[in-house]
Amino acid sequence: MATDTTPLELLRRRLALPVGENAVFDGWSRAAVDAAAHSLGIDKAQARLAMPKTQAGMVDVYMQGVDRALEEHFTEERLAGMKIRQKIRSLVWQRLEIMAPAREAVRRGVAILAMPQNLPLGARIGWRTADLMWRIAGDTSTDYNHYTKRILLGGVYASTLLVWLDDNKEGWTETGAFLDRRIDDVMKIEKWKAEWRGSGEHLSLSRFLGRLRYPPR
Repeated sequence: MATDTTPLELLRRRLALPVGENAVFDGWSRAAVDAAAHSLGIDKAQARLAMPKTQAGMVDVYMQGVDRALEEHFTEERLAGMKIRQKIRSLVWQRLEIMAPAREAVRRGVAILAMPQNLPLGARIGWRTADLMWRIAGDTSTDYNHYTKRILLGGVYASTLLVWLDDNKEGWTETGAFLDRRIDDVMKIEKWKAEWRGSGEHLSLSRFLGRLRYPPR
């Protein structure tokens, strides 16, 4: 997560989630920023200065707020005793819980990020989310596993998000069942990867990807 603690950044962090919740009614707009500022007792001019002017930028700030809330929720005590499958499921599910008050705004946000001009930003947000969840789960891999784990989890999260957006059943039962199936698929892939690692065929690829992440000095 970003370490910037300037007054403007701290204000942006305060506004992040409330702007998303107000975007349910006002869209990703200045009106949502003004409403969020009013609810927090923040000067509207300062709020407008702190928040990005573009819709995609506002969505990005909101998602960063979700990331911070997720990181704050999963303390070491809360994660203690969880197996990796349980950690990943809990992380994905908690993100949905955090976004629940802004679900309709998230739906619009997904559509905004799917616009051609916003695809690079959407990809960065997706990678950042998957990377954060793995780091919270305790992953410290630096070889090709660093990349494959994040690609797989990014796919699980993105597809589960789309199911959740249309799941109107109590307790999001369809979303829960879908998430469980996707995680089962990932666990099968991880098992295959573990067997492949034992074969020795992965060594050159591991060295190559490891150098991409940590180039020689």
